[in-house]
Amino acid sequence: MADVRLEQVTRRFGSVVAVNNVDLHIKDKEFMVFLGPSGCGKTTTLRSIAGLEKIDQGRIFLGERDVTELPPGQRGIGMVFQSYALFPHMTIADNIGFGLKIKKVPASVMAERVNRVAQLLYLDNLLHRYPGQLSGGQRQRVAVARALVIEPAVLLMDEPLSNLDALLRLQMRAELKKLHHAINATTIYVTHDQVEALSLGDRIAVMKDGQIVQCDVPMEIYDKPANVFVGSFIGNPPMNFIRGEIMRENGQLLIKGRGFSITPSTRFTPILQGRSEIILGIRPENFRVQFHEPTDTTNAVRASVEVVELLGNIRLLTIDLSGSILKVSVEPHTAVNPGENVWLTWNEDKLCFYDSETEWAITPSRVSA
Repeated sequence: MADVRLEQVTRRFGSVVAVNNVDLHIKDKEFMVFLGPSGCGKTTTLRSIAGLEKIDQGRIFLGERDVTELPPGQRGIGMVFQSYALFPHMTIADNIGFGLKIKKVPASVMAERVNRVAQLLYLDNLLHRYPGQLSGGQRQRVAVARALVIEPAVLLMDEPLSNLDALLRLQMRAELKKLHHAINATTIYVTHDQVEALSLGDRIAVMKDGQIVQCDVPMEIYDKPANVFVGSFIGNPPMNFIRGEIMRENGQLLIKGRGFSITPSTRFTPILQGRSEIILGIRPENFRVQFHEPTDTTNAVRASVEVVELLGNIRLLTIDLSGSILKVSVEPHTAVNPGENVWLTWNEDKLCFYDSETEWAITPSRVSA
């Protein structure tokens, strides 16, 4: 078993708490992604697991072993850094096998393991070359191979694709996904790129201010963000948030905001009852745009198109709803121009509701790690 458990892990740098009382269980063979903005604590958490940071509080377990006090070399972990950190004077074969050489693995065993990993990462025809003769994507694969060749119980990756251009990142994402299925190693991957997180992770731990805000499978996080921060960080463009007051007219709950008034379904009454204000969250793709006033305007709002952007697979509209700016996506061939007035309706099943003060979800959402 190569599961990883963090129990109340805390890491401080003077008065700054970089990792704040984190509890997390990463399952055996799982691909876990730490996602968040710069300074959220994701890399410090990863380095703590690797033993490169000495934690101030808590325990770290790899399988049944408590590795909290063990040095990095005794933890059975392989790590791929943001920088390739390859030795320019060594061949690719020597770079990959360097960790085995340090461990004094016999030459015949080392050669066999280097060749096996090189084939897995399509490097077997490049073993005689030097790092300066490789492309960025090839050098990144060498860095991954060097971590894999020691047969680690856990593979850690710290933003390994950040130095690559867009096309190479796309290719490497697919290769990393394939690699994970091939080796079935427990993998922990750090990134600030939500596309990488959504495409690679079995689960995503979204971090902010040294804490895990939400940990779940990608689509659960996308569809049901635990709070406004997660909804605004995940998604491109991000989730729209609209503030509204909750009122009652003729025995019916209404949500009223600038330029709109909607009547939510009665199934939302239990979570809205007793509140005076709410934040509505809705993804751009969950709006429907109509160019003529609908027959039933109970849950339709009139707004003005400000900007139209063609993004290939969608047309992204920037819409002004009485001073509230919304992002709405439509089919790419939709005929719409700036200055037009449109009517917006939405998929009620995709609505999210957030407390107006705490900004945490009041709709059911799994947020446990």
